[in-house]
Amino acid sequence: MALITLRSVTKTYPAARKGNLAVNALEDISLEIEPGEIFGIIGYSGAGKSTLVRLINGLETCTSGDITVDGRSVSGVPERKLKTLRQDIGMIFQQFNLFSSKTVRNNIAYPLRVAGRSRAQIAERTNELLEFTGLADKADSYPEQLSGGQKQRVGIARALAASPKILLADEATSALDPETTHEVLALLRRVNQELGITIVVITHEMEVIRDLATRVAVMDRGRIVEQGEVFDVFSNPRQDSSRRFVSTVVRGVPSAAELQALRSRHEGRLVTLSFRDGSASQAAVFLELAAAGVDFELVYGGINDVAGRAFGHLTLALKGGDSAIDTALAAAGHGLKVTELG
Repeated sequence: MALITLRSVTKTYPAARKGNLAVNALEDISLEIEPGEIFGIIGYSGAGKSTLVRLINGLETCTSGDITVDGRSVSGVPERKLKTLRQDIGMIFQQFNLFSSKTVRNNIAYPLRVAGRSRAQIAERTNELLEFTGLADKADSYPEQLSGGQKQRVGIARALAASPKILLADEATSALDPETTHEVLALLRRVNQELGITIVVITHEMEVIRDLATRVAVMDRGRIVEQGEVFDVFSNPRQDSSRRFVSTVVRGVPSAAELQALRSRHEGRLVTLSFRDGSASQAAVFLELAAAGVDFELVYGGINDVAGRAFGHLTLALKGGDSAIDTALAAAGHGLKVTELG
């Protein structure tokens, strides 16, 4: 059974002023998030990602539809019951949201004190999390003495303090440099694999989805326009929004401007060969071209690895007879997609 389920969820904000129109922040959202997975929600600013998160943890109520978390309804539930639900949900924020006047140890311990845990329990759990997140040597430091990556590790440790079943990471790496982002994603992967915690990652960075998530939902203007396995969305995006995101990390078929530049630099027939895990291999294509006496040069693209599976788009400049080229490409294997560029 899904851990988080949304069915036909809509969120409408009333007009702020008389004469203004109501704002539909979310429209007909349906998705299921399974226990133990890392689920990505991606969209540009204003797509509705943060609103969706606030509905999941009960900070806001949906206008229509139904939301259940761990078998418990979130829709229309009294605040006192939501407090119990939220104990199973940890939050990680973009700007860390640490107490500047508290040490690392006390920032991590804060939710445990609020929950009324004993001193011994707080000390034991805090020490566990300091070790797990690699912050033991920073226990008595203050946030202003930490790097951005260290601050986010404190945020992760604090979110784990009450042993939640779910971790919501809202743009958790947006304020970090690429190297630090890699370290934080590695820590989140450990949280998922070693602690079995379900993670929902909200981001506008496709690199984060590629490196961390198992499934993804693409949001645009309050709607989910595409969802599925990360590999499938990356290797064969079906919607314009998805294609725009994928193009930020994957070189696909050259754009019109890129094609013009390629034509100015390279002679021959330009084709893009699209490979997908289990289809024809690069080696098979190159062997067939060579056997047919076709000269080829790789001029654009590359091969990508997502979740241990490979796909890619290679644009080649081919020199030889058209019939020889056509025969070689046809013989290379099933599943190879050929896009003629002229």
